[in-house]
Amino acid sequence: MPVTPTLSQILLLAPNARSSYREAFQNGQCILDQHKISATPLRLAHFMAQILHESGGLSVQFENLNYSALRLPKVWPSRFKPKGPLNPADYANNPQKLANEVYGGRMGNSAPNDGFTYRGRGLLQLTGKASYQEATTILRRTDPNAPDFAANPDEVISAKWCLAIAASEWVAKNCNAFADQDDIRKVTRAINGGLIGLAERTEWLRRTRAVWK
Repeated sequence: MPVTPTLSQILLLAPNARSSYREAFQNGQCILDQHKISATPLRLAHFMAQILHESGGLSVQFENLNYSALRLPKVWPSRFKPKGPLNPADYANNPQKLANEVYGGRMGNSAPNDGFTYRGRGLLQLTGKASYQEATTILRRTDPNAPDFAANPDEVISAKWCLAIAASEWVAKNCNAFADQDDIRKVTRAINGGLIGLAERTEWLRRTRAVWK
C-alpha cells in the first residue's frame, strides 16, 4: 500500500511552502508512486528530508547567490582570497556575476550567461545546463510532452514539473536503494555530491520520520 503524504503533513513540516510546491504535492501522488518513492515510509521520509533541506522548507525556488564579501571565501575558498585568486569584493551582492564565475565553463554551461541562467532551481536545486538537459531527456521517456527545460528553465519550479523532476533525479541517482539502507550519508552524497548540510539534513530526516513512521 503506497504511503500517501497529505497537504496537512507537508505544511506541518513546511508552513511557508510556495504555492507551486503545495500544488505539486497536492497532485503528485502518481509521481511518487511511479518512482516508487511512496513504496515505504522510510523512502518517503528520506526523499522529503532532502527536498526540505534543498528548498529551505519548500520556500526557495532559486539558489540564493547574494553573498557578502566576507561570506564568499567561506563558500568557495579555492576561488576567493585569501586562498584563491579572486577579490570577493568584486562579486559580493552580485548574483549574476557570481553565478557566471563559479558555474561558468562546467556542468554543461558554455555561453557567457549560462552560469546564471542554469543556477540552482526547484525542489532539489537542479544546477547546470547539462542537468536541465538530462531532466528533459529523462522525463520525455515517459511523457513526450515534457518541456525542454534547457530552453525553458523556469519550468523547473512550476507546479506541473517540479516534483517530477525531483523524483526522476532521485531515482537516477539510486536514492531509493540508499534510503532502504537508511543511509543518509549515501543519500546526501548522491544528491549533493558531498556532505554539505549533513547536520541539517539529518534533522530534517528526524522530523520527516516522525511524520511518516
